Amino acid sequence: MNPKVKLGDRQFSLPRSQLVRIIIGFLLVIGGILGFLPILGFWMIPLGLLVLSVDLPAVRRWRRQLTVWWLKRKSSGAAR
Repeated sequence: MNPKVKLGDRQFSLPRSQLVRIIIGFLLVIGGILGFLPILGFWMIPLGLLVLSVDLPAVRRWRRQLTVWWLKRKSSGAAR
């Protein structure tokens, strides 16, 4: 079974190989750091971190903390 990443209401399949996923994630982050170049963009950084969160516990923890923060912010805004 392929690992999947959920972004909003969509799910994206990732490669089965852990090594390939880590390489893709790091390349996306590095490409995002070079976002000032014409082809690359800063949008690649969060996408790379999302891919890395499947395999790296530290990045997964950051993603979960961000998700909890976002949901709390969203729910408090709806209550106003």
